[in-house]
Amino acid sequence: MKLKVRRLGHHGTGIAEGPDGDIYLPFTLPGEEVEVLDDQSLNARILTPSDDRIKAPCPHFRTCGGCSLQHASDDFVAGWKTEMVRMALVGQGLEGVFRPIITSPPRSRRRATFAARRTKKAVLVGFHGRASDQIMAIPFCTLLHPDLMAAQPILAELTRIGATRKGELSLAVTRSEAGLDINVTDAKPADGPLLAELGTLAQRHKLARLSWNGEVVAAIVSPVQIFGRARVVPPQGGFLQATSEGEAALVAAVAEAVGDAKKIADLFAGSGTFSLPLAERAEVFAVESDAAALAALDRGWRNAPGLKPVETEIRDLFRRPLLPSELGKFAAVVLDPPRAGCKAQVEQLVESGVRRLALVSCNPVTFARDAAILINGGFRIDWVQVVDQFRWSPHVELVAALARP
Repeated sequence: MKLKVRRLGHHGTGIAEGPDGDIYLPFTLPGEEVEVLDDQSLNARILTPSDDRIKAPCPHFRTCGGCSLQHASDDFVAGWKTEMVRMALVGQGLEGVFRPIITSPPRSRRRATFAARRTKKAVLVGFHGRASDQIMAIPFCTLLHPDLMAAQPILAELTRIGATRKGELSLAVTRSEAGLDINVTDAKPADGPLLAELGTLAQRHKLARLSWNGEVVAAIVSPVQIFGRARVVPPQGGFLQATSEGEAALVAAVAEAVGDAKKIADLFAGSGTFSLPLAERAEVFAVESDAAALAALDRGWRNAPGLKPVETEIRDLFRRPLLPSELGKFAAVVLDPPRAGCKAQVEQLVESGVRRLALVSCNPVTFARDAAILINGGFRIDWVQVVDQFRWSPHVELVAALARP
């Protein structure tokens, strides 16, 4: 069956019109004529390739489940991601001025979660195959920072001593200023001998921190992340932006969006990605539901010289958003919610006296929904900055600067 690809879906998969409706074709691009070779797997032979098609830089591209867009040029991916955000706004009857997208370079991902299991004769460490539970060994990766790739022998050791024959380990590895921070879950319980072995392994490989099933079992040096002037140790398993370049782009956009405000509320503040750089020139009220993340932020602030006051509050902003009476003392607000967005908090912002807002999002659909509530409440969108720190994936992040008279 011969088809023509019309567009890409939100997951980066080509969509063609078939006899009975849309057909989703991985590894295809808009405008390409293809022949579907297998109705079950929907493998397609490219008859007329797009001018945007390139040779994937990674030899594991078609088998590894980590990337989905390496067959497309950088210019195409940049335009497609920007258009996803633009069309989400259009769907709400909105528009905005879009700045050029900022894309993280190859080999810059500083955190990743590997899968691993023991086999009869050895261990297997890698990533799950595309749409599969099978683990694929990945000796070469164009996405991850070299320090993470170099950790695979360590992960193999951890798998050998900590995995059961039937279970699969999850090994989250984060690059810090002091070394690797490894968080192992789904491992067998750590008894005395295993704890001793894990401690020795951490010392030998100079790990910053090693956590096992949710508990820190070795803390050699603090796995520090730099947020502005502050040195922060996020909790094990805590959130961190995927690349330092992407984080820098988001922080710069947020700082510009709030302008010269002297009192700022940072809502969904995490461990201080935005709060601490902003505290170099403004008083900050940081709100977050994760107590451990907020404690890390507070410690980072207390140990950093020359920062303005930072007040913190543990609070579930979905259940108990800041009210207009609480928001009224702030000249600007930073809002960085999870993918679900923050409808309840946005509705309170509309009723408040806040004039400037940096709206950070990792989901164009909920961003546009929340932006529509704000626009209908008197705000305007000054500009939108799209940031692509999940290179070669359909994931997109952005900062929008909103203001009202």
